[in-house]
Amino acid sequence: MSELPVWAVRPAPSLEDFAQLGEAAFRDLPEPFRSLAGDVLIRVDDFPGEDVLAELGVEDPFELTGLYSGVDLGRRSVLDPEPAVSRIFLYRRPILDEWAERGDLTLAELINHVLVHEIGHHFGLSDDDIDRVEAE
Repeated sequence: MSELPVWAVRPAPSLEDFAQLGEAAFRDLPEPFRSLAGDVLIRVDDFPGEDVLAELGVEDPFELTGLYSGVDLGRRSVLDPEPAVSRIFLYRRPILDEWAERGDLTLAELINHVLVHEIGHHFGLSDDDIDRVEAE
């Protein structure tokens, strides 16, 4: 029998597997970014909820791989009440779908990319700002 690739004999990565990859990606960020991100929580779900999709005007749940929820650092003030905990959502099924479709990077690399993108929103950057930074 021929030798199969590692992924051929393993089940799909679980929510817990994704959480571990997300936490590892966060730990691997350069220190200044990790410190600035503060106590942002990373949560993994299979898909965004229907309410989130409706609020964002997204019809296909596979189009949303991650989401930042909270008050970004650029809009916080010491005069404001304590903001709710900032959260970054990683959506397992859309990320797996993009990973399989792309085929040009590892799952860990894609999770890292999505996490960094959402941390960019935590810092107050728009999608256009993030795209510009990634292009440079």
